[in-house]
Amino acid sequence: MINIHFPIFILTLLLAFATIIPLQKRPFDRRFQVIMMSVLVVSLVMAIGELIYVIDHGAYSYTFGSYERGIGIEFLVDEFSVLMTAVVIVIAFFILLYSIRDLEHEIDPSRIYSYYTLIFLLLFAMIGMIFTNDIFNMYVFVEILSITSVAIIAIKNKKDSLMASMKYLIMGTIGSITVLMGFALIYMVTGHLNMTLIAEEIVLVWEQYPLNILLAMGFILTGFGIKAAIFPLHNWLPDAHSSAPTPSSAFLSGLVVKAYVFAIAKMIYRVVGPDISTNIGLTDYILIFAVLSIIMGSVYALSQTDIKRRLAYSSVAQIGYIFLGLGLATDLGISAALFHVISHAFMKSALFLSAGSIIYLTGKRHVKDLSGIAYTMPVTMTVFCIGTLGMIGIPATSGFMSKWYLGLASLDAGQPELLIVILISSFLNALYYLPIVISAFLQEKPSRETIVVVSTQGTTVPRSMKISMALVGAGVIIIGLFPNIVMDIINMAVPTFIE
Repeated sequence: MINIHFPIFILTLLLAFATIIPLQKRPFDRRFQVIMMSVLVVSLVMAIGELIYVIDHGAYSYTFGSYERGIGIEFLVDEFSVLMTAVVIVIAFFILLYSIRDLEHEIDPSRIYSYYTLIFLLLFAMIGMIFTNDIFNMYVFVEILSITSVAIIAIKNKKDSLMASMKYLIMGTIGSITVLMGFALIYMVTGHLNMTLIAEEIVLVWEQYPLNILLAMGFILTGFGIKAAIFPLHNWLPDAHSSAPTPSSAFLSGLVVKAYVFAIAKMIYRVVGPDISTNIGLTDYILIFAVLSIIMGSVYALSQTDIKRRLAYSSVAQIGYIFLGLGLATDLGISAALFHVISHAFMKSALFLSAGSIIYLTGKRHVKDLSGIAYTMPVTMTVFCIGTLGMIGIPATSGFMSKWYLGLASLDAGQPELLIVILISSFLNALYYLPIVISAFLQEKPSRETIVVVSTQGTTVPRSMKISMALVGAGVIIIGLFPNIVMDIINMAVPTFIE
């Protein structure tokens, strides 16, 4: 029965390690690196053990201090929350493995320990958001996640990163205030902070207070929408990605924005419920923003010449896919949305890590400067190609399965026009991704001296960076070839998710 405590053990381990890191007096060496990666390995083992337990025994509530529901802090541990925790830890492991060498030339060495302190606090907050079953503690975790996200952008201490972090801080603060207003309205209507009790009360009072609930959810969706970078609330994202260290970009796009999307999904389906969300028109608004985000994110990406900004606008479109699935308000739509949460985490991490490797070795960010670069950086560009094919939706990638499930969900919900939106977006994805890949692989081979212009670390990408990129890229293929491994677990979780 020790398995039921694993979520707490994971959070305690991450928080304890984050607390210990600033006490380090030794230089950033292999000893610390091994300990850091071991913390993630132990956390992953516990997450996998917990996933096996939940699959066998079902979801359960974990109340701290044996207090009754509504008084104490409560976690709801179901199949998807544990699966998402495992994915977060796996992606974090690969990004941190990549960061060991990459950060050497991205931030001041004196800030290395500060950076990893922030990352482990970020992971603590993200996993806490995934498990929490009350809106008060969700807000606490949201604030920790927001502050650490701002800090990992600003840590380069350059003008562009400081300006980007300030923009994110201002917009994030607006988002936090609107979320808090929404939570306050929910509390006024129901008298509860616990999500399960709120859900039970809303069923009784929603006909009496439909506008109050719609207004509350409007505040919550706006606040979390800012933090998740849904169009048109996305303005902070491109600057943040283009100026932040590459590991920070991968964390933000691959993981952090997903935590806010998951929070939205919790509020819509676990708290308000699909029937009430549909009756008050909430899901219609979500679909509108989803379509706008899918199309406009891709349109803006087309005009970007900086590779990291292009990837950032692509993330806006991809978040739209998740909103599309949530807006359908069906079991299949929710499953497709949650599948894309995981699928996109691997695809976008692969793209940002490979783009970061190009910048690491060459200093080049303009997409026109990448002609023939695959001859010099074959591993990097192969991983970038895998991520690209996934984004477009080519078969045998996780991205194809995401769009397949979303398409089926659209047809099942009687909204075939959304399938057309998905197809248009795939075409736009091809327009801004394929030219980079074609130019890198098929253009005339340049001289090594032309490609390698700035690296002080040698004439090749370090092995640890290549390994982490390759493993994330392999994840895109594995999920694409064996989607049922993920989808079966999600399908088990959806009934619990919308109770």
